[in-house]
Amino acid sequence: MRNIVHRHLGKVVAGTAIAVAGTTVMVGITLPGTAGADDTGTGAARSVRQQDAPDRAVAPGVVEQAPAESEKGEGRDPLTDDELERAAKIALSRQLFQAGESVDGDRGPQRLGVDLAEPEADEAGDPDAPRRADVTFYDYRDDTLVTRTVDLGTGKVVRTGTQRGVQPSLSRAEKAEAAALLIADPLGTDLKADYRDATGEELTSPDQLRLSGAVYRAAPGAQPAALDRCGEHRCVRLFPKIKNGPWVDARSLVIDLSARKVARLG
Repeated sequence: MRNIVHRHLGKVVAGTAIAVAGTTVMVGITLPGTAGADDTGTGAARSVRQQDAPDRAVAPGVVEQAPAESEKGEGRDPLTDDELERAAKIALSRQLFQAGESVDGDRGPQRLGVDLAEPEADEAGDPDAPRRADVTFYDYRDDTLVTRTVDLGTGKVVRTGTQRGVQPSLSRAEKAEAAALLIADPLGTDLKADYRDATGEELTSPDQLRLSGAVYRAAPGAQPAALDRCGEHRCVRLFPKIKNGPWVDARSLVIDLSARKVARLG
């Protein structure tokens, strides 16, 4: 690997963690092959295992078929695949689809997740309480978090809530779009150079990276004016990893997904 550590964007991270202070986050990173060092055993412990282990043939393992998943869960069981898919389809009404906008500018709000809804206060402990799912969307048209609660028994939306300034965890699609914006931006030049140094190839797509990321919120005096609306806008700080290679330190860069702009922290 050539002189990656001297690049301006940030050196390839050699340790196992990225620590970010102040308005930033901490992301723990364990590189392949570092967990459970020396798991072959040494010294006395290894000797004991060798002495105690009887000499006998080991029967071949048997792989059992996973039990078939029911279409419907019961009580507080996790949502089944069928319930997840059905809840998402029910929650995305035609009106919401027509009016909303996704992270890449397509029609329809960006789906973030589907979770089992909490029971109502008078349903606690009732095994026959209705099963409901909370489906969350982020509408990039007006930076609104939309939560729609679906009754899985009746197949109807029973509640819709909207919030502004609320920034839940990022979806995979949002991290990929943030990486695409960074790669296309002049501020992504150093990331692409680090990738070229590490692999000998050009970085042209988010698919070439493994992406972790966190929501970035503006704090007084902690960012340039271009990022002052982060928190109201959906902003991302990425932690990219070269596939089968090192992590790259891109902590100084923030991608505003709402404004589709990249800025460097001061």
